[in-house]
Amino acid sequence: MTPTTIWGAALDEVRTRVGSISQVARAEEMTFTQGPARGTRVIRVETGGGLCVDVLPDRALDLGAMTFRGVPLSWIAPPGFGHPALASQRGTDWLRMFGGGMLTTCGLDAYGPPSIDDGGTEYPMHGRISSTSATVTRVEVAAEEIVVEGEVRQARVFGENLVLRRKITAPLGGTSLRIEDVVTNEAHQPSGHMILYHCNLGWPLVSEHAELEIPSNSLSPRDADAARGVATWHTLTGPQPDYAEQVFRHDFRDLATAYVSVDNAQQNTRLELRFDTTTLPALHQWKMLGEGHYVLGLEPTNVDWSRGRVAAEEDGVLPVLQPGESASYVLEFSAGVSRSEPHRSGSKVKQ
Repeated sequence: MTPTTIWGAALDEVRTRVGSISQVARAEEMTFTQGPARGTRVIRVETGGGLCVDVLPDRALDLGAMTFRGVPLSWIAPPGFGHPALASQRGTDWLRMFGGGMLTTCGLDAYGPPSIDDGGTEYPMHGRISSTSATVTRVEVAAEEIVVEGEVRQARVFGENLVLRRKITAPLGGTSLRIEDVVTNEAHQPSGHMILYHCNLGWPLVSEHAELEIPSNSLSPRDADAARGVATWHTLTGPQPDYAEQVFRHDFRDLATAYVSVDNAQQNTRLELRFDTTTLPALHQWKMLGEGHYVLGLEPTNVDWSRGRVAAEEDGVLPVLQPGESASYVLEFSAGVSRSEPHRSGSKVKQ
């Protein structure tokens, strides 16, 4: 294990040079006071290695703004991070509460377009979990890492009872953040379970000067708009007027290591996303390079599906958790300096 260092000094030495470790690394619990986010909790994590991220307990312990050495990495959507009490969980109303940020969790029983089954059960766009508040059980700057833990329950009477237990860790002095999730079916009947990790990268990391790498087995376009852009799926351009979003589905099954990255030499910044393909065998790439909506989505998922919950069940691809059964997921974000030479020719891919 690499010894912990902060600003070039070993942790033992650091403690002789500061009055409190919070001088260089911290996990501060705060509350937004203005606008639709008023009353919403935030835990600001600063590692002491240049990585800073907002953890949002009232958005299922998702991740809001993330920066590395002051460079913004995540995209913030126009609605911002409104209080979950304002959320409507019907149809496509998710779009009115989608704040973007580095991570928005979609699920736990559905993601994709809204649908209604024969019994009248409604599955809104991208599920309900991202507008559900967490019970935070731990916020600690421990001996060698910062830890945030909590529990988020999605349940209804005569329906699902799915519990997400999330642990977020970041090494002191480090530039990475690890998310370990366990989803458990605590109902007494089987429950469909779909999850998608909607990771949203934005400018200035994402630009025409950035390189995108997604070393998957194969890819397929979601629809006609994506099919028209399949030859340049890996190319990042500047913002374009009237841009139609494109979504590409990447297969990561049986790959020992899954990682994707955006590297921007102009900003001297690189962000990698790694995930466990055992339970996250696919990734959906959301390419949205429009004016005002300029974002690259990198979205690991437990089922390679884009037509919603009801269609997944009808086609026999819906993952199901039995009573008491759990599924585990691991993602890691790692920031660092660029590995590329400055260029102006778009992106490349390793495939």
